[in-house]
Amino acid sequence: MWPVTVLAAGLALLASALFAVSTVAQQRSAATVPDDSARGLGLIRVLVHRPAWWAGIVGDGGGYLLQAAALGFGSLLLVQPLLVTTLLFALPLGAAWAGRRLARSDWVWAVLLAVSLAVFVVAGNPTAGVDRAAWGDWLPTGAGLAGLFVVCVVAAARSRGATRAMLLAAATALCYGVAAALTKGVVGQLDEGLLAVLTSWETYALVVVSVAGTLLQQSAFQAGELGASLPTMIVGEPVVAVVIGTVVLQEQLRSDGAEWALIVVLVAVMVAATTALARSSARTTTAVVAGAGAAPA
Repeated sequence: MWPVTVLAAGLALLASALFAVSTVAQQRSAATVPDDSARGLGLIRVLVHRPAWWAGIVGDGGGYLLQAAALGFGSLLLVQPLLVTTLLFALPLGAAWAGRRLARSDWVWAVLLAVSLAVFVVAGNPTAGVDRAAWGDWLPTGAGLAGLFVVCVVAAARSRGATRAMLLAAATALCYGVAAALTKGVVGQLDEGLLAVLTSWETYALVVVSVAGTLLQQSAFQAGELGASLPTMIVGEPVVAVVIGTVVLQEQLRSDGAEWALIVVLVAVMVAATTALARSSARTTTAVVAGAGAAPA
C-alpha cells in the first residue's frame, strides 16, 4: 500500500510545481487588465493575446494531468492537502522573478507546512474510499456547495476590490474542490473504456465546473488584492475536496485516540502556514506585476 501512496504523493508534488508556475504567470497577466475594462469572457479575450497567460494555461494543464494521475492512485484526503505545496514552489519562483530573497519567516512557515503535511500523511493514513458515488449520495452535499457558490458569485457581482477578489476566490475554490472529486470519478472510469467515460455524468459535470472555475479564477486575479484571493483559493480547494471525500466518497483517516488530537493540531498548523505563505506569495507576485508595469505580458 505504501508504494502506491508514495507514488500518489510524488505525482501531487509534481502537480504543485506546475500549478505554481501557472499561478504566477496567470496572475501577472490578469492583474494588468483594468477591472472595469473587461470581465468574464471579455477578460479571456484579452488574455489570449498574452504569451505569459498561455504559459500559465500550459502549466495548469500539465498540473491537472498529474493531479488526475495522483487521484488515480490516492485518495482526496491524501492528494488535495499535498497540493497546498504549490506555495512552496510559487514563493521562490515569485521571489526570483521580483529579484529579492525570501524572508526568514517564509522559510519558517515553509518548514512548518512541509513537516505538518508529512506527519499528517503518516498519522492520518487516509483510506481510498470509492471512486464514484450515486446521485443520492452527492445530492445533499452538492446542493449545499451549489448554494454557497451562488451566494459567493452574487455577492461578488455587487462588490469591488479585495472583497470581490475574496468572494470570487471562494467560488473558484468551490469549483476546483468539486472538480477534484469528479476527476477521481472520471479516472476511475478509464478502466472500463472510452465509452464509459463519455457516457458518465461526471465527465460533463467536470467540464462545467472546470470552465466555471477557470473564468472565476481569472476574474479573482483581475480584481486585485491577491493577498485576499490566493489564501482563499489555496485553503478553500482542499477543504471542499476533503469534505466531499469524507461525506460522499467514504474516505477516512485511520486514526484513533491521541492521533486525532495530533491531526487537529496539524490541520491548524497547515491552515496557518498556508495562509501566511499565500499572503507572502501575494505580496511577491504583486511586486512582480508592479515591476512589469501595464505592458502586456
